Amino acid sequence: MTTPDSSAASPARPGRPGPRPGRAVRVLRAASAVLASFLAFLAVAVVLGAYVPSIPKAGIIGPVLGGQYPFHMALFALVAAGLAALAWRAGLVRWGRVVTVVSTLCTVGALVIGGIQFQAAREAGVDISVGEVFTELGYPAVKPDTTETFASPEGEPLQVDAYLPAKEPGKRTPAVVLAHAGGFHTFDKSDLRGTGRWLADHGVAVFAVDYRLAGPDRPTWDKAPQDLVSALGWVQRNADAYGVDAARISLGGMSAGGTLAMNTAYRLHNGTIQAAEGVTPAPPASVIGFYPGTDVAQMWEEDVAGTREAAEMYTGGTPQQYPDRYREVSPTSDVRPGLPRTLLVVGDRDRSARPETVTGLGEALRKQGVAVEMRELPFADHAFDDVYGSLTSQTSRQILLDFLLADAR
Repeated sequence: MTTPDSSAASPARPGRPGPRPGRAVRVLRAASAVLASFLAFLAVAVVLGAYVPSIPKAGIIGPVLGGQYPFHMALFALVAAGLAALAWRAGLVRWGRVVTVVSTLCTVGALVIGGIQFQAAREAGVDISVGEVFTELGYPAVKPDTTETFASPEGEPLQVDAYLPAKEPGKRTPAVVLAHAGGFHTFDKSDLRGTGRWLADHGVAVFAVDYRLAGPDRPTWDKAPQDLVSALGWVQRNADAYGVDAARISLGGMSAGGTLAMNTAYRLHNGTIQAAEGVTPAPPASVIGFYPGTDVAQMWEEDVAGTREAAEMYTGGTPQQYPDRYREVSPTSDVRPGLPRTLLVVGDRDRSARPETVTGLGEALRKQGVAVEMRELPFADHAFDDVYGSLTSQTSRQILLDFLLADAR
């Protein structure tokens, strides 16, 4: 009769812990847990903020990151889910299960945002470039065909970047003069290079212009509109040289540039602004405002993302100090019958140029018989076209192109 070897391993008794994992497993589990927790927290903040912009802080970063990078955020959340699953398998069962589920839900949420934007792009007739969505995360490295000085007010040279379509004998193209964003006091015409080159490649000449920027002791409420008057006049006078149809030149801009362009265009039509020197140009054929401030006094009152500071620098003070200046520079002050055809584009998550203020201006124009096209882009915040390859940016470019070409007809 044999006796069992007492040194042989015996089965673990019920309730008795198994052997401790090795040091490498414990380190891997801890690292996966920490990294998965961090990534999952960010994914939840971004995706939840994109859906519910009223949430403090998350409602600020969510529409920006979730709206402009939904597919990147989906990959980000998927990595968090993978790391959490790894920690789950390594022994952190309850925690790993929770974080895996939460991260997976974030992945789905981000993909839904991307799917909604993809459908909006298709409905707008966009030839969607999936590659650009993942690779064009900023302004493309393109250059204008030429840069010229269009005016030198008070000895300060103001330049225009021209992006020109390929010339076709006997054919003249529509054109648009675009003013850049920047709260009236920062940035420059180079921010428009991606839009400029793309429109030119699709048959529209683009003239991206600088204008005098405001500063703490330098209000430009009476200067910047004059600069756009000068820019429009310069393009009209040089239409032949650039193969442009002088009767089909539009005026537009982004954010503060949209406010400035709309205000200048409407005042030209209403006869309340003239060129500082020379002949006052004809009003533009149409007007474009991408996420514009429609009422500068309202910008001051709401004070979102620096709008109060921008309004004060632009006008030189508060609405109480200079009510006439605030009225003069606000597009809402110039709503009249017979204004040029207008395009208004805004993101449905925009906090500083709220959709209801933009569509409110559009409805006021319609009541006066003005032809208005209003487009609200899903899950898009202010400056949604900064990420050149994003679906909202691709969609907005197509909307702008269709508007300009329809104006050409």
